[in-house]
Amino acid sequence: MTPRAGAERSTDSYLPAHGNGGYRVLHYDLDLDYRIVTNRLAGRAVITAVAEQPLSRFTLDLGRLRVTEVRVGNRPARFSHRPGKLRIMPAQPVEGHFVVEVRYAGKPVPISGRWGDIGWDELTDGVLVASQPNGAPSWFPCDDRPAAKAAFRVRITTAAPYTAVVTGDLVSRRRGAGTTIWEYERAEPTAPYLMSVQIGRYDLIDLASGEVRQRAAIPPRLRRRFAHDFGRHGEIMATMQRFFGPYPFREYVVVVADDDLDDPVEAQGMAVFGKNHLDGRRTHERLVAHELAHQWFGNSLTVADWRHIWLNEGFATYAEWLWSAVSGGMSAATHAAQWHARLRIRPADMTVANPGVDRMFDPLVYKRGGLTLHALRVLMGDEAFFALLRGWPTEHRHSTVTDAQFRAYAQTFTPNPLNALFTAWLDRPELPPFKK
Repeated sequence: MTPRAGAERSTDSYLPAHGNGGYRVLHYDLDLDYRIVTNRLAGRAVITAVAEQPLSRFTLDLGRLRVTEVRVGNRPARFSHRPGKLRIMPAQPVEGHFVVEVRYAGKPVPISGRWGDIGWDELTDGVLVASQPNGAPSWFPCDDRPAAKAAFRVRITTAAPYTAVVTGDLVSRRRGAGTTIWEYERAEPTAPYLMSVQIGRYDLIDLASGEVRQRAAIPPRLRRRFAHDFGRHGEIMATMQRFFGPYPFREYVVVVADDDLDDPVEAQGMAVFGKNHLDGRRTHERLVAHELAHQWFGNSLTVADWRHIWLNEGFATYAEWLWSAVSGGMSAATHAAQWHARLRIRPADMTVANPGVDRMFDPLVYKRGGLTLHALRVLMGDEAFFALLRGWPTEHRHSTVTDAQFRAYAQTFTPNPLNALFTAWLDRPELPPFKK
C-alpha cells in the first residue's frame, strides 16, 4: 500500500524541509540520558500519533544523532536516516492510532542555518536549548512544525551537581549514584520548538508570589543582582493577566544561564536569559515583559505557519509598551510615535503579514506589528481594543492561529471597518502615517 500524495510533505510555507504529512502526533514520551563532560545524549522517544490515511511509510525530523532502532506497534521497522529526516517503513501499514519508538544516541549539535546555530547547544558548564524556529530535531525526533502541537513527558538523567529544567511541570526528582533523574510533564498542546531543556549549576528559587507559581533557576553568584533586576516580576505578571486574561499555564520559570546570550529565549512556560541581561539596573526589564507576553502570544496561541509571526512578535512588543506605561515609563503612544519616526527613515521593503523566511525575525516585524496594534487601539478606542486584547488569547487558548483569523476576530469588536487599516499596516511595505 502506498501513501497518498503528500503523506511525507510538510505544510509549512517557510520551512518546507521541516514538518511531515500524513499523521498527527498526540504525545511524545522522551527518556534522555545526558553526559555533560562528553556531551553525549542517549534517547528513547515513544511517539503516539494518529494516521490521517493508511501509511506504508512516514517521516520524522531528526538531526545528526545516530538512530539505532525503530519500532512501530512494538514490531521492528526498517528505516533510513540522513541528517534532517528519519524515514520509517513499518512492517505493516499504519492506520488510525499508532506508536513509534525510536532509540538514538550521539553528540547533539544545533541545527545550522540562516539564523545561526539553533537547538541543543553546549554552555561553558551545562546546556541551553533554544529551538525557535527549527532546532527541535537537534535533540529528539519530531514533527517539527509550529502547528504540530502535542503533549510531552520528558525524563532526563544528569550528573548530580547539575539542575535540569525542562518546559513542563516537575513530576518527580530521584537521586541515584552520582546522578539525578528529573521528570517533567507538559500536558498542554505544545509545538516542538517550544520544548526546552536547560542544564546548569543552578539554584531553584521562588521568583514572585501570586496566584501563578513563578520560579527561577539561576547561578548562585547572581542571586543578589537577579533579585533586583527581576524584583518587579510579580507586578509584570499581574499586569499581563489584567491585559491578556488568565496566565495559560500552571507555572512560569525564568532561567539565567551563566553565559552571555544575544537575546532571551522563550519556551512553553519558560524564558531563558543570559548573565549579560542582569546589570543591577533593570536595563533589560522590557525584555522580561516581552518574554512573559509570549506565553499568551506564541506559546498558548501558536502561529499555524511561520509567515504569521507578527502575531507573536507584534503583541509581545506592544506588551513592552504597555508595561512601560504601567510602571511609570513612557506611554504606549509615545513608544509608538518614537518607533514610527525611526521606521520612517528606514527602507520600506517588507510586508509584515508575509515578511519572507529570511526576514522572519527582522525588527520591522516586531515594531510594525506593535504599531499595527496601536493603530487598532486609536481606531477602536480603549474599551473595545482591550476587550480584543483579552478575548483573543482567552478564546483561542492552546490553539493555532492565523493572521486572517485575527483580522476577522478584531472586526467583531468594532463597527468601524478594519480592512483598510490591516491592508496599510500589514499588506503593503509603505509605512502609513501615524495617528495619535
